[in-house]
Amino acid sequence: HLLKDVPGIVSKNIDKALVEAFQPLNISDYNSIFWIAHPGGPAILDQVEQKLSLKPEKMRATREVLSEYGNMSSACVLFILDEMRKKSAQDGLKTTGEGLEWGVLFGFGPGLTIETVVLRSVAI
Repeated sequence: HLLKDVPGIVSKNIDKALVEAFQPLNISDYNSIFWIAHPGGPAILDQVEQKLSLKPEKMRATREVLSEYGNMSSACVLFILDEMRKKSAQDGLKTTGEGLEWGVLFGFGPGLTIETVVLRSVAI
């Protein structure tokens, strides 16, 4: 059973996880990367967007998969990666990551940990 304030807890801690992951790459503008976010629910996505001042399109693939399939637990991120890849190709972008080089995949683990993976997209 998860707490009702999971979105608040995630949003309070996401910045720390991102700084640790992207500081070695000198990336601090999180609108300059693509996003594969585990969709725990719309409230979590809303809180993360607000906390990091993300443009709404950053979570487009995540929200599309959440709307189409619901929360499929861990498998969601694979569906989101595929959705982003397909949309990037359809739009004629140069990489699988919305035309961007770097991205982040984040999910949630036991005890409400935030798991963060730095991604590098490939040319289409």
